Amino acid sequence: MVNRTEAIADALPLSFWLDDPAAPEPAPPLVGRATADLVVVGGGFTGLWTAWLAKAADPGRDVVVLEADRCGWAASGRNGGFCAASLTHGLSNGVERFPAEIDILERMGRQNLDAIAATVAAERIDCDFERTGELDVATEPYQVEALAEAAAEAKAHGSAVTLLDTDAVRAAVHSPTYLGGLWDPDGCALVNPARLAWGLRHSCERAGVRLHEHSPVDALDEQVGSAGASASITVRTPHGEVRAARAAVGTNASPSPVRRLRRYIVPVYDYVLMSEPLDAGQLHAIGWDGRQGIGGCGNQFLYYRLSADNRVLFGGYDAVYHYGNGLRPSLEQRRATFTTLATLFAETFPQLEDVRFTHAWAGAIDTCSRFCAFFDLSHHGRVASVAGYTGLGVGASRFGAQVMVDLLSGTPTERTALSFVASKPLPFPPEPIRYAGIQLTRWSMAHADRHAGRRNLWLRTLDRLGMGFDS
Repeated sequence: MVNRTEAIADALPLSFWLDDPAAPEPAPPLVGRATADLVVVGGGFTGLWTAWLAKAADPGRDVVVLEADRCGWAASGRNGGFCAASLTHGLSNGVERFPAEIDILERMGRQNLDAIAATVAAERIDCDFERTGELDVATEPYQVEALAEAAAEAKAHGSAVTLLDTDAVRAAVHSPTYLGGLWDPDGCALVNPARLAWGLRHSCERAGVRLHEHSPVDALDEQVGSAGASASITVRTPHGEVRAARAAVGTNASPSPVRRLRRYIVPVYDYVLMSEPLDAGQLHAIGWDGRQGIGGCGNQFLYYRLSADNRVLFGGYDAVYHYGNGLRPSLEQRRATFTTLATLFAETFPQLEDVRFTHAWAGAIDTCSRFCAFFDLSHHGRVASVAGYTGLGVGASRFGAQVMVDLLSGTPTERTALSFVASKPLPFPPEPIRYAGIQLTRWSMAHADRHAGRRNLWLRTLDRLGMGFDS
């Protein structure tokens, strides 16, 4: 057996998805003054979908995208590539927070995933899109009961899920840790997320979107007309500015240029390993013929999947917040977490105990207190924002983009009528209370995992406040 420390010894400290010769050449930075009908801040999934949908709705609309680094460089190129139908970070979270709208949100989520699949096909985006479905697995006895409850709830809301006993789930994927499973064949696809972002970027440019990378936004200002009404929005970068009639902001975990929204988001680092490619014998040893995306049921949950070249992406477990909303490259490498992930990988698949890892990286998740996206319309209706996907934004980002396009149009739609869109999560308190509360929550969740899921007083208090964690 390869020592777990040795298994990660040669791992490159960067995202496997971004370490790809297919990456496009950088777009030029913004230099000088420009005008547009719509300026989009952020070149990840949210921003690119916004630009694409805005042009699809009105091909004559002049759209400019500003990205601080490279398109897909941040969360969009560092995630696990799980493209889920859920808009609410899972059904139970949606039922808890939006009971009157959950069936509408579930329908919209399935339609959204179908639309992503249709766009990938129509635009011929080479992103290894696979409609594999997802398998949630129980590895502790108390989680088996939780899966049964989740299955009943899902069926009550029209989902065609299947509850698997120990023998059935181990037949699907050969792990001795599995005690039960919940199989959702339709609710998730797997993608190469960086290639999806690059494909969207190419489609946007082909549609006439002007795109500038290495153009971080320093300020967003409103120009007021003579009658006191908003006239335009100016977005400034270090070497230029764009004046536009409307602006859409999709900055994920990075600080929003709409400053009042910053109190709703904390950046939480999530860590990921990618294995070397498995050979035929190793694949046979673990089964996994359905290539499902797999997720655990604990508070400190794991997620894992196969890549197109049969590597295993293995991530999750630790979710780390750094004081003062810390965001910097040095936080992307955490050897203790990578060693823990490698150890858990060997426990999950002892058949693969000699497998080594080629890449080890992290990405910052835009966490909000309701664990799913929230929306904002500001500057007299000229600036729309969305953030707070809490790790489930690969699919939901397209819906978030569509809502922003709707909001900026000023015409009510079925989407904008939702309380899901109109409401906000509870904001996080200022430091040092923020850091202390998050650390206490992390400790409490780990404690619950070690004690059959029993939630202590702190977690029960968060539940009552509407800030209870849902994985």
